[in-house]
Amino acid sequence: MEAYLDRQLPPEARARDLCARMTLEEKAGQVHQQLYGFNTVMREGDQLVLAEDFQAETRRLGGLGFLYGLFRADPWSGRTRQNGLYGQNAVRAYNLVQHYTIEHSRFGIPLVVTAEYSHGHQALDAYLLPVNLAVGCTFDPELYRKAASRCARQERSFGIRLSNASLLDILRDPRWGRSEECFGEDPCLSSRMAEALVQGMAAEGVGVVAKHFCAQGETTGGKNASPARIGERELREIHLPAAEAAVKAGAMGVMAAYNEIDGLPCHANEWLLKDVLRGEFGFEGFVMADGCAVDRLDAMTGSSLRSATLAMNSGVDVGMWDRAFSQVDEAVRQGLIPMERLDEAVRRVLIFKFASGLFDDPYLPEDAEPLVLTPEEAPESLQLARESAVLLKNEGCALPLSPGVCRRIALIGPQANDLYAQMGDYTPPLNRAACSTLADGLATCLPDAELLVTDGEDFDLAVSYAAQADAVILALGGSSSRFTRVVFDANGEAREADAAMDCGEGVDLSALRLSGAQEALFSAVRGIAGRLITVLICGRPYAIADIAAQTDALMVCFYPGPYGGQAIAEVLTGMTPPSGRLSASLPCSAAELPVFYNPKRSDRVRTYVDARSHAGALYAFGQGIGYHQPVYSDVRLLQEPGQAPAVSFTVRNPSEAPCAAVPLLFLTGLSGDITRRELELKAFTRIPLTPGETRTATLRLKPDDLAIWNRRMQRVIPDGPVRLTLKDGFECVWEAVCAGSAEAMA
Repeated sequence: MEAYLDRQLPPEARARDLCARMTLEEKAGQVHQQLYGFNTVMREGDQLVLAEDFQAETRRLGGLGFLYGLFRADPWSGRTRQNGLYGQNAVRAYNLVQHYTIEHSRFGIPLVVTAEYSHGHQALDAYLLPVNLAVGCTFDPELYRKAASRCARQERSFGIRLSNASLLDILRDPRWGRSEECFGEDPCLSSRMAEALVQGMAAEGVGVVAKHFCAQGETTGGKNASPARIGERELREIHLPAAEAAVKAGAMGVMAAYNEIDGLPCHANEWLLKDVLRGEFGFEGFVMADGCAVDRLDAMTGSSLRSATLAMNSGVDVGMWDRAFSQVDEAVRQGLIPMERLDEAVRRVLIFKFASGLFDDPYLPEDAEPLVLTPEEAPESLQLARESAVLLKNEGCALPLSPGVCRRIALIGPQANDLYAQMGDYTPPLNRAACSTLADGLATCLPDAELLVTDGEDFDLAVSYAAQADAVILALGGSSSRFTRVVFDANGEAREADAAMDCGEGVDLSALRLSGAQEALFSAVRGIAGRLITVLICGRPYAIADIAAQTDALMVCFYPGPYGGQAIAEVLTGMTPPSGRLSASLPCSAAELPVFYNPKRSDRVRTYVDARSHAGALYAFGQGIGYHQPVYSDVRLLQEPGQAPAVSFTVRNPSEAPCAAVPLLFLTGLSGDITRRELELKAFTRIPLTPGETRTATLRLKPDDLAIWNRRMQRVIPDGPVRLTLKDGFECVWEAVCAGSAEAMA
């Protein structure tokens, strides 16, 4: 028996044996991902037909390595309930492409069908979550791990064993339209969430391609795919930790980013893809290109053949939709790519196929149907939405809304009843009846109240409703909805969009102002409302200083997902305590960017002379309040010889209602041979508290939490003290200086 057929051998041995038997064309096929999967199987009724280009490519290359987005449904793919794949048709379509691929491969090599995962499977009947920026506000990686497992279980029922997941981008400029795909502005928080996602999906047998590597969230002026104008130290301190965490957690693939770093595109950065990713992090999986990205190297190389050569020799193993990687075999023939380099890439692909069980069990049962999950069966999405709502202001106890006092409520604004405006980008068509907008949620939570709802376009009606109501909820924000008039680029990003879409991939802003007439709507209603609650549902931080100053209560909810309306209503009415903390700072104005919480200390030497009254963030990373605040006591520094310091504390809920403590432990380095940051998050936890409950907890640092990249770019623990600061919401709970560095660790 050939070694590659021996199930007792490890995947590496099977892959090496099979690769040695393959022709150049067959090898090229394994690193090929040029086709758009959603155009591969045509459905008319229950009839499924394989597209001619899929058949031709499979025959030409003797098989295929990957097929992206077979089940993708959204306005770009053009797949809807009428022509898309769901139910048994999805199972039949998966088996159809798999059968054809295996039958046209001399060695019966199966196909990897990859899926897009931004906040759940981008398919019909998908189980979706709040966007990453909202997930970050929960500071609850364990809940997110469970939610990711739910999504992976559903993907696996479609036949998906590899998912392209957004988890590496760090938000440093909220003008960027893809802000919603970041877990936040902090590397520690992002690393914990990235780890949770990879582990949660792996538990259900779905590998993760972690994207995007690296520093795409840095941007120039907030513009998508623009250069990251930073040096190696900023890259290592801010952008690389999440990637290292994802690799250590078991990411099967890493997707290179569109941007360049210091003049080198990530797809052509050998130092990044080889020295750092493989040499330092120990990554053994494959590097995948982003959509059409290798073709963008033509501006440097002058031809797609040379672009393929540059990308592969720099460390890219698998292409996506580009012309360049369809010429890999020709580049090998011309001696531009060594055969050994192609073999290396092919083996990595085959190792995944063997390790994931595709060779041994490539098909789905014909009578199976993909898993469909309800919030009752899978409550994690709703719970993430609850925990992600961030209450920032509550003057005069405007909240919670009491059923006995608020008998008539005006719900006004574009986010009042627009489902897709609370979902984020990369969203498939939804079953409206199974979801909840804010209007739906309030009707459920306050069944006896009269609810006056308007989208706010009619100012006279909005003012009339506000004048009649006991309380006004102004639902403002942004939208990444593609279900409007949008023109798409070849890689799926929005090239042109109407005013309704002001966030999402390809939709960057210069001023961070709320779109349309929302600010005017606020002014019109503010003078009428007796009690004004502003709820901001959005995919990025906006500059809302004037609104924040004039509203009685302010709640920020980054796109909370399909059950977000229910979650927000529960928090507004006190059924669920508000407990979210900002994962990204809100600026006073776009002109003052950046306003992230962790700048270098030298950055605060001066302020703008025309903005001294409100310099910096309007609301900073980690801020948020509840209706009842926990009380901290007995905060102690624990420092044993040879160990990194830890902080223990007692926290009590003094109220008669539940609440949550979300303590964040920050470090400030007071020594070293480089400039240090004002604050660096190093540990956090989330502690739900029942009425009157008291709990103790300890936040422990690791030795690496004390380390810096010194001026020789070495990872060292410097001599000298550090300051530890414990914060929760707006409050600084405890602060102390300790000998937490090399002297104490010796």
